Amino acid sequence: MSEIVTVPEIDVRRAADRFASKISWLDSHHSFSFGAHYDPANTHHGVLLVNNDDIVKPGRGFDTHPHQDMEIVTWVLRGSLVHQDSTGHSGVIYPGLAQRMSAGTGILHSEKNDSWRLQGGESHEDLVHFVQMWVLPDENGITPGYEQAEIDDELLSGALVPVASGMAKHDGASAIRIANRDAALYAARLAPGQSVELPEAPYLHLFVAGGAVTLEGAGALAAGDAVRFTATGGQKVTASEASEVLVWEMHAGLGD
Repeated sequence: MSEIVTVPEIDVRRAADRFASKISWLDSHHSFSFGAHYDPANTHHGVLLVNNDDIVKPGRGFDTHPHQDMEIVTWVLRGSLVHQDSTGHSGVIYPGLAQRMSAGTGILHSEKNDSWRLQGGESHEDLVHFVQMWVLPDENGITPGYEQAEIDDELLSGALVPVASGMAKHDGASAIRIANRDAALYAARLAPGQSVELPEAPYLHLFVAGGAVTLEGAGALAAGDAVRFTATGGQKVTASEASEVLVWEMHAGLGD
């Protein structure tokens, strides 16, 4: 981890400027370097290395593949995602259900869109839309693990709700635990006109998962836009329409 930075900065990144991977069944947008898309000036913010905004067609998805030494948090916005891994865990992730997978010494898993809905007596399959985020653990070589938690009821408050955290201040909260003591992910579902105040931290990452908001001091943000904060915080985020935002609070960074 690097030393804490002291120069305040607010860096707005627009949705249209993200790297994109598009194939027949996948529409994926990457906030940071990912896969074949590599930019040495855009590899992470704080301890957040991946913020992928993915849409997967029905019946398709990511076949079994490996991960190692990474904390992977998945947050579904629409539809449902089926997870299976080599530790024997399996389940369906849907909006309001947070999932964490600790890759540790090594894990294999798959993710597939298996969603369907019943309308007018007929079955219809839906796209699944989700955000997957990767942060580094405090140490390598931990035992692989899996956890999920229902956060939906807490989101009715319109506040920033802890979704995944390794920080001591969230002990006892409903948030899933990650193996990084310096990082926490929050989500908020905002009605038009509702506001939340961002935490203060050496590093923050705000992602507009849906809708449109206004950020105090920076102006309008649309779905897919992100903001990287360095050595600042406390700004208000106000919904212009029904919106969902994801916020990482990070008290450590990577060595640059």
